[in-house]
Amino acid sequence: MSTPDTSSSLPERKKPSLWYLLLAFALAAALLFLAVRNVNFEESLRTLKNLRWQSFAVLFFLGTLAILTRAVRWGILLSAQKRIPLLTMFWATAVGYLGNIYLPARAGEVLRSALLGRKTSISISYIFATALTERIMDSILLVIISAISLSTMQGLPDWLPAAVRVMAILGLIAFLVLLFAPRLAPLFHKLLSWLPLPQRIRPTLTTLLDNFLAGAAAFVHPGRALGFLFSTLFIWGVDAFNTVQTAHALQLSLTYPQAMLFLAALGLASAAPSTPGYVGIYQFVATTLLPVFGMNESQALTFVIILQGISICAITVCGLIGLQRLGSGKNLTIQV
Repeated sequence: MSTPDTSSSLPERKKPSLWYLLLAFALAAALLFLAVRNVNFEESLRTLKNLRWQSFAVLFFLGTLAILTRAVRWGILLSAQKRIPLLTMFWATAVGYLGNIYLPARAGEVLRSALLGRKTSISISYIFATALTERIMDSILLVIISAISLSTMQGLPDWLPAAVRVMAILGLIAFLVLLFAPRLAPLFHKLLSWLPLPQRIRPTLTTLLDNFLAGAAAFVHPGRALGFLFSTLFIWGVDAFNTVQTAHALQLSLTYPQAMLFLAALGLASAAPSTPGYVGIYQFVATTLLPVFGMNESQALTFVIILQGISICAITVCGLIGLQRLGSGKNLTIQV
């Protein structure tokens, strides 16, 4: 349970280091060059002209539905402490994705946790722990999808197996931490007591630790875990449907298994240091993977730009409304 502390303001999020930003922009520039070096932009333009613009409303709706399904799933974890209205969860989720698109270093995760904490008076550390749980479980599913695809599909780019191996190791470690951390609470408290820290900050750190462990433990419950897993499968089904429909709107061919692997590859690649909007990374994934499925690089580039563009439109509209509904986040004073 969280401990009220109206005098505790939200700690400012540490800005990404200069080295991180330099690495992210350098990586984006290199991947973007690799993505477009063989692209025929005239053919990309012809592919764009094939777009059925009447499909835009349907694709925008599917993008909004994707946000809603993730809001439902996040609410399942948070229900361990408090049931939050679905609309509030929707706005907070949209704000999180808005932050991830326009800010570096996945700042949206902190932003959505902070605004939802102020709106609901739930501990920010508890909320942030549930947000991390979402990311961990998504990563594990991405690894599973990719591993199955690697065993059944031929000609996949060389970088994909390497990325799957790295994410499999990190995902396993994160899952074990998620599973056993709540049971090791006494050990964490003992370690905290041994650290040479100023006495005045120990109560705050203890509260942060308790709330974070409680948030991590929200998944370790049969009913919530089952609901979370079913909603996760539904989420990726919606995303795959959206991806296939976007291809069809451009009069391109893409099957559901191919769409699932493509989405998994985007998810795995997005773990690398990236610029806002994943510029370079998404284009590289599309132009190296989609040709295996029959698109040429010019078509693949147009496809991923349209897919990402419609998603950004839906997230921007919903996220900006969410910011207005939940507040701008200035002068936050919430529980830690």
